[in-house]
Amino acid sequence: MHKGSFLVMERDDARAVSIVSALQFLGYYAERWDPAREIDLAQDDRRFIYLGSFLDEEEGRHALGELRKRSDNLLALVCADVPHTISLVAPGAGFTGRMELLEFPLRYERLSEAIRSLQTSQPLVPAPASQLLVGGSAAMGRVNALIRQVAPFDSNVLVLGESGTGKEMAARSVHDCSLRRDKPFIAVNCGAIPAELLESELFGHEKGSFTGAISARKGRFELAEGGTLFLDEIGDMSLPMQVKLLRVLQERVYERVGGTRTLRTNVRIIAATHRNLEQAIVDGRFREDLYYRLSVFPLEMPSLHQHLEDLPMLIAEFNQRLLRRGLVGVRFSSSALQALRQYRWPGNVRELSNLVERLAILYPQSEVRAADLPEKYRGAPSAEDAGGMAATAWVDMVMPSALASSSMSSDTDMLLPEGGVDLKDHLADIEVGLIRQALDVTDGVVARAAKLLRMQRTTLVEKLRKYGLQANALAP
Repeated sequence: MHKGSFLVMERDDARAVSIVSALQFLGYYAERWDPAREIDLAQDDRRFIYLGSFLDEEEGRHALGELRKRSDNLLALVCADVPHTISLVAPGAGFTGRMELLEFPLRYERLSEAIRSLQTSQPLVPAPASQLLVGGSAAMGRVNALIRQVAPFDSNVLVLGESGTGKEMAARSVHDCSLRRDKPFIAVNCGAIPAELLESELFGHEKGSFTGAISARKGRFELAEGGTLFLDEIGDMSLPMQVKLLRVLQERVYERVGGTRTLRTNVRIIAATHRNLEQAIVDGRFREDLYYRLSVFPLEMPSLHQHLEDLPMLIAEFNQRLLRRGLVGVRFSSSALQALRQYRWPGNVRELSNLVERLAILYPQSEVRAADLPEKYRGAPSAEDAGGMAATAWVDMVMPSALASSSMSSDTDMLLPEGGVDLKDHLADIEVGLIRQALDVTDGVVARAAKLLRMQRTTLVEKLRKYGLQANALAP
């Protein structure tokens, strides 16, 4: 008798054959999904599904449409190599079953482990979108899916990635999505505290244990009891301190500095570093046994350059934070956003956050164009800004001469005719002439002409209608 039934939803023929054969070898009945046939829930008693590649995300969403209605009972193996498949089971997508990620090439050991984990693990608690990282890209979808997967368990997590990629935010998301969410989240930067003080910072100390210890003090392990302890920049921890931390991870006990009483600890450890710990092990700067204790579940944070499509969502999130602090959010023009997409972002998300705050202070009530960005962010001038720069030069050169030719440059040039003048018509002629010149220099683009004339686009459109210039000028 077979152990269970799998529906294998995979468009790639080679992978489909591989996964079906592997499941059958392990004693499961496996049937390949037929895209041309609707899944009949009335006759289908499967609890297991395998989600591989689809033609696109739309086909995957349609294929999961009926299954999603009972996804609370589904146990899903999900191919980790296909971004649009990951997005189908990401938080907020409506999938509430349990899942395990699989990578190819497929290994029997990993497949058996994944199925066993699906059957024995506790149901996952759906994570609200507010508790996950901002971003709709495939890269952030994978990160959020992994956070959602590891959060319910107490496994140690090692967050890796460049400086500024949001490693602490990832750690907070794991905590917020976990069963420890109502307990403390305590963070300590191991690289910012001198080595001789770090032990006291982590484990606390007793009164009189060293010069300046005028009273007993709890350490971060005690403060985080029942919750999560985040050890940032773990790669900068000294070797003697690494030995002491390893003992706590192995035995879950420690003593305060200067104390003799053994204290037990119940905290979840999440560590983070921007350093290559494997190379540090080779160089003798990091203990191999500690590395394997910490990296039970590695979580790699992508650099901002790897998910630039998330720029608008990240900017919106930073604007919301600024509004809560009393600052007005910043608005970027399409040319400014295009320039930001061309930048390499060595400081990653932290650099973007700082830039948004800086521009919100500089341009609180106006739209930021590419020309308004600090020089290193501008990149190659866009067509819009090239036109804007040319237009500015035109304003400086043409406007004064136009005013002069209209007898308005000075009192001595402006002579009133003997018979008088219809001032309203005269000013209208001048206005029409300047509007025509502005439209000529901007190739009839109303928005750019409005910038030259220092007026709103809607105001210029009304004047074009008023003077009968619509046929020549109503360009976007």
